[in-house]
This record gives sequence, C-alpha cells and structure tokens, in this order.
Amino acid sequence: MTDLIRKRVVVTGVGAITPIGNTPAEYWEGLVSGRNGISEITLFDASRHACRIAGEVKNYDPHDYMDRKEAKRMDRFSQFAVSAAKQALADAQLTINDLNAEQVGVIIGSGVGGLKVMEEQQTVYLNRGPDRCSPFMIPMMIANMAAGLTAIHTGAKGPNSCSVTACAAGSNSIGDAFRLIQGGYAQAMICGGAEAAITPLSLAGFAACKALSFRNDDPAHASRPFDKNRDGFVMGEGAGILILEEMQHAISRGARIYAEIVGYGMTCDAYHITSPVPGGEGAARAIQLALKDAGITPEMVSYINAHGTSTPANDSTETAAMKRALGDHAYKVAISSTKSMTGHLLGGSGGIEAVATVLAIANDRLPPTINLENPDPECDLDYVANVSRVARVEVALSNSFGFGGHNVTLAFKKHV
Repeated sequence: MTDLIRKRVVVTGVGAITPIGNTPAEYWEGLVSGRNGISEITLFDASRHACRIAGEVKNYDPHDYMDRKEAKRMDRFSQFAVSAAKQALADAQLTINDLNAEQVGVIIGSGVGGLKVMEEQQTVYLNRGPDRCSPFMIPMMIANMAAGLTAIHTGAKGPNSCSVTACAAGSNSIGDAFRLIQGGYAQAMICGGAEAAITPLSLAGFAACKALSFRNDDPAHASRPFDKNRDGFVMGEGAGILILEEMQHAISRGARIYAEIVGYGMTCDAYHITSPVPGGEGAARAIQLALKDAGITPEMVSYINAHGTSTPANDSTETAAMKRALGDHAYKVAISSTKSMTGHLLGGSGGIEAVATVLAIANDRLPPTINLENPDPECDLDYVANVSRVARVEVALSNSFGFGGHNVTLAFKKHV
C-alpha cells in the first residue's frame, strides 16, 4: 500500500468499561482525578491465593446493554466488549443499517478469552460428568467471540477478526482496523480489547510466574509503575473500544473527531516467553516504526501512554526503549501509566489506554501515574507523577507489550 492511496483515519467514538468507571465520561474523570481502582477481590474467594487484590469492574449491569438471555450466554469479557462497543457507537452517533453494514467491521482482541466459563465448566465436567457440560461452553470461551457477538449485536457485516497477542491484543486490533480503513476495505471499524481474567486459575498462574504484586495489605498503592518499590502488576478487567472512520466519511456525516490515528508499529523481541529483551530494542523499534508510518519525528511527540505495568523488568526496559527511540527528546515528553489506576487489563489494556490517549489529545490534559513516590533511578523520565497536568497534546503514542515478545505502538495526533 503506497502513501498515495492511503486513506486518512479518525477516531469518532469511544467506549469504556473499566475499574474506575463504566462509561467514557466516568473513566476520564477517574483518570484525571487519579482514582484508585484496585481493591480486595470480591468476584470469588481468594483467601487461599498469594495475591488477593485486583482491579475489578464495579457496579456493572450487563442488562443495561442486552437482555438476560443474551447476557447468560456470554462470558464476562464478551459482555464488556458488547457494552463498550454500544457506548462507542452511540458516542460516534454512527448508525449501522442495510446501506452501510458491509462497510463497518469489528476487530476486538483478548489475551485469554472466556477463562471464567472454562474453569466453571471444568468443575461441572469433573463433578457431574461430560453430559452435563453446557452446549454454550465453546462459543462462550473462545477469544474471537467478543468480536463476533459485537457484530451480531450491532449488525456490522464488514471485516471481522480478533488479535490474541497477550497484552498487546487490544492495540494490535486497533492497528489492524486502522490498516483496513487505510486500504479501503472498510469505512468504519469497531475496535479495541476486552478481558475478564480475574479468576482463580488465572490469578494462581500469574502468581506462580512471579508477575503479580503481593501488596495485599495496601491494594490502593499496589500498582506503582516506575516506582523503586514496585513488585509486580495488578490484574484488571474491562473493555476499551474505539470507532475508527475514514476521515472524509466522518466529515461528510458531521461527526465529532477526537483525534486522527496516524501510525502503527509492531515488532517481536524473539527473545523470551515472558521477559522483555534487555535494553528494550524490540519495543524501541515498534515506537520508531509507528513514527515512520505516521511521518512524524520524535520531537513532535507530546505524550506517551506507557505500557507501564509496575513490574521490575517492564518499567526500566520500557524507559530504555523510549530513550532509544526518541533520543534526547525522551526527557521532554510527558509519560504516564494509567495502569497505576486501573491495573493491567491484559488483552483489554490497549483498548482502554487508546481511549485514554485520544481523550488526552481531545482535552489537552494528561492523566497521572499515581503511587509514584520513590522513582527508580533507572526510570528517570517525566511520568506525570501523581497529579494530572494541563498541556497541549499534538501527537501522542500508546505502547503495549505482551508475553511472547509482542510489541505494539499506536500513534495519534490532533485533527486539523
């Protein structure tokens, strides 16, 4: 695809179900106020677990978006995806009908899909036998069903897919949707990520590989990206959805435009199943590729929504990657990790963080990194510590990195 035939792509709608708010407005207010979304786990009895804290979605009722029969046949991650997608379509004032259905597609990523249903049905199988397993088990647990069900609920008949690239899944989905519109394969895409992996088995697995924070006595301060005393990430859940549209299509219908998406870079470390390559070479290349794709220089970047997981390995490596990619300008860029408030949504993180990034551009305000009390000497950049900041945001990046060495950077800019 040459630059001559690339179509410009804009963001016209956002949807968010998160641990700090169940609408985009609530989520944004939570971000700029530095709201903590981490608390003791209530979704199940976690008393036997080494980690007993998470960023749960609270006060969420799926029946606000679907009837009881439909909700019962969905895993929680799909409920989140459909709900956030309906919010985003309403926000964009985009109606899908017989005239445009084939030109509107869906790509929604998930790291693990319907783990809750899988665990529950395994218990049924062991205790009651194979004949008692639900006929809805498979379509409830497979990761692509968030995208499939969103299409069913919205009528979107265009390209439909699902990225399953661990914690990069949401960002990969947005980037792939961007490419489809650029190439003329769709006029609009519903895209992002969804996850609901706060389950007994998932929690045990992440704890076993020493990825989680064990700060059970102080959940409000457990997620502390770039802080010297960080000890692991905190699991979160939810969904973040963007409506991407071909720019002229959006303008012709009088749509409000939050930002323009201009770049997509993805690489692989090809190094280790869970650890980033030392020095951040793979992540740096993803940032550089996004900048090259966008036709922008490092000096034009105003803000970065960092992957910022609060793990010892990620935060120092990501800092090194940003320095490697941006050079001296890295010290002049405002950076924040909104995972400090929401926890880590795994495959859903790229979705809610892209929402945060475009809202930062639209509102010229930077979300903070809360709990940054004792900066790590290896993390010596401007992380917008603890308090949000008013600042002009012209160009912003959103980083997502996943187990397996997946690296994704999305580039957005203010629409003019």
